[in-house]
This record gives sequence, structure tokens and C-alpha cells, in this order.
Amino acid sequence: MDIGIFRGLVTGTLLVLFISLVFWAWSKRRKSAFDAAARLPLEENDK
Repeated sequence: MDIGIFRGLVTGTLLVLFISLVFWAWSKRRKSAFDAAARLPLEENDK
């Protein structure tokens, strides 16, 4: 296996992982969890 082929496979794998992460983060199932996490710094502590 040539180093160029290895680098190409690693680059392709990382690209697929990045695209998968983007789709996971922008999916409608995750929206409520991310909205709740975004509001955490603004909520007052009742302690």
C-alpha cells in the first residue's frame, strides 16, 4: 500500500465522519436537547 493511498483513505474516512457529525447535530431529534443546553446559562439557580 502506497502512502498516497493510505492518506486518501484517511482523508475519505474523516470526511465521512465529519458529514455524519453535521447531520447528527442538525437532525430534528437533537433540536430539543440542544435548545435546552443553549438555555442553561440563562436560567437562574433556585438553590
